[in-house]
Amino acid sequence: MSVQIGIVTISDRASSGVYLDESGPAIEALLNEYLVSPWTPVYRLIPDEQATIEQTLIDLAASGCALVLTTGGTGPAARDVTPEAMERVCEKLLPGFGEQMRRISLKYVPTAILSRQTAGIRGQTLFVNLPGKPKSIRECLDAVFPAIPYCIDLIGGPRLESNPDQMAVFRPGEK
Repeated sequence: MSVQIGIVTISDRASSGVYLDESGPAIEALLNEYLVSPWTPVYRLIPDEQATIEQTLIDLAASGCALVLTTGGTGPAARDVTPEAMERVCEKLLPGFGEQMRRISLKYVPTAILSRQTAGIRGQTLFVNLPGKPKSIRECLDAVFPAIPYCIDLIGGPRLESNPDQMAVFRPGEK
């Protein structure tokens, strides 16, 4: 059975056609590298509108996505409202994801302290906010993905298996 994974690009300009979305496809490419489990992307390209983000996240969780990865809208600008939207729809927040992503990003850019990425759960769906640039997406997803399959296990979602040559995941008690 194929696991549904939501990929949500949050960008006013990309959603209005000003430029091509590179972030969503970058996430999909990374997941294709990491995962050996069959999975199906559920892609959304939406503007930086809090109500739209909230409804999109709610809809993806309700449709059975085990994981939803967002990209964009995590900075300090007025229109960056992804973390606020996520906080409103999540039952539990998992701030360790954002802490780890900022720690890793600080190795590359001092402005990583401006990032407000976080993660949380709603039902059996894990949401993770990623930055908007493909290079930063890889750095951050490489840093947190080892914990994602086990988190999905803990919330009753489907088991995700990774390609250990590309991405070793951690599950307590497993080698």
